[in-house]
Amino acid sequence: MSGEENSTSATNATKVWTTLITNTDYLSGLLTLDFSLRKSQSKYPLLVLYTDSFPPEGHAVLDARGILKRRVPYLLPKVSKDFVNDVRFYDCWSKLTPFSLVQYERVVQLDSDMVVLKNMDELMELELDAPELAGEGPRVFAASHACVCNPLKKAHYPKDWVPSNCAYTSQHSTPQVAQETGAPSTTGLGIPNGGLQVVNPSQAIYDKIVAQLSSSATSNYEFADQSLLGDIFYGRWVALPYIYNALKTLRREGVHDPIWVDENVKNVHYILSPKPWDEDPNPETRTSADSTHAWWWKVNGERLEEKKANGWSDQF
Repeated sequence: MSGEENSTSATNATKVWTTLITNTDYLSGLLTLDFSLRKSQSKYPLLVLYTDSFPPEGHAVLDARGILKRRVPYLLPKVSKDFVNDVRFYDCWSKLTPFSLVQYERVVQLDSDMVVLKNMDELMELELDAPELAGEGPRVFAASHACVCNPLKKAHYPKDWVPSNCAYTSQHSTPQVAQETGAPSTTGLGIPNGGLQVVNPSQAIYDKIVAQLSSSATSNYEFADQSLLGDIFYGRWVALPYIYNALKTLRREGVHDPIWVDENVKNVHYILSPKPWDEDPNPETRTSADSTHAWWWKVNGERLEEKKANGWSDQF
C-alpha cells in the first residue's frame, strides 16, 4: 500500500500542492485550504499526504469530495526529541516526505492551517536546483523564514529566539522590499518555516534527510522538520517573502507590523492555538482577538455553502 494514490489521482500532473494530515483535528482546515486553492484559480491540484493514523471517516470525507490523496510513511527520528510542550511537532517530521515524491517535477508543501487569499502558482515556476545536484547546490528548496521573535513569550523556546535574531526584523526599514524579497537565508538564525516548502523532489536529497533522522543531531532540533532543514541545508535555500507564508502573529503590533500589508498577503498561516475552526465565528459572541481569523471564517463560510450545495452531510 505504501506510496499508492487513490483512484482519482491526477496521474498526468507534474506539479502539485501537497498537505499532510495524520488525524481529523485539522480536517476542517484542510478542506478550507483546498477550497481556497480552487477559489484562487490555481492550475494545480492538491494532493493530500496521509499517514496510517488517518481514520476511515477522514478518508470518506476526502473521497466524497474527490480530493486526491497518497499514503506516506510516518517519519520519526531515531533519537527522539521530547516535544511535551509542543506535541504537534511529533507529526511534523512527516512533512519532509515531499522530497521523496520523485514522480513529480515540483511539489509545494502547505500546512493545513493555511488559507490562500491570492493565486500563487508562480511558486511552481521558481528556479531551484535540479534534482541531479543531489542537495549540494545553492537553491535546494524555497521557504519563508521562521519568525524567531517568540511573541507569546513561551518559556520553553530557545533563548536566542528574540527579535534581534529574526530575519523579518532586518526588513523593518525596507517594508516595500519585504513584499517582494525574503531576507537572505542566512539572516538571523537562518531557519526556514516548515509551513510552506517549495521542492524539486530528489531521492538523493531525501536520502540525506533520512540519514539525518538516523543521527543524534535530531535530539537538539527544537522545531522538528524546519530545524533539520535549516541545519543540513544552512544558507542553501531560497528565502521567500513573508506574503507566501504570512504567519498570523507577524501582523500583531510590535511584532512585524511594519512590513505587513494586508492586500499583499497571498497565504495566511494560522500558527499556534487556537485555530480558527476551533473558535466561534459569530462576531457577537466570539472571543478571538486575532482579526485574521475572520479571513478564514469568510472563506470557510463559502466552502460550507459549496458543501451544502453538493449534499455532503459529514460534520466537516
